[in-house]
Amino acid sequence: MTQILSPLPGTFYRSAAPGQPPLKADGDDVAIGDVIGLVEVMKSFHEIKSEIAGAGISFLVDNEDPVMAGAPLAELG
Repeated sequence: MTQILSPLPGTFYRSAAPGQPPLKADGDDVAIGDVIGLVEVMKSFHEIKSEIAGAGISFLVDNEDPVMAGAPLAELG
């Protein structure tokens, strides 16, 4: 398994806006450059893009969970 890590501390969001579907769902395939979520830092939202490709993403944090820089957000098979 390969992990996708948070590049900065903040709040993790799985969708682009409230009420929207997740950018990636558990089990989805991921290509390099795909946005898997957002991290909010002081009202500024930063896209989290995958730097690797893989099958079957599995999220390790829930929507709106606080995360630290370097914390694993998801794993790819």
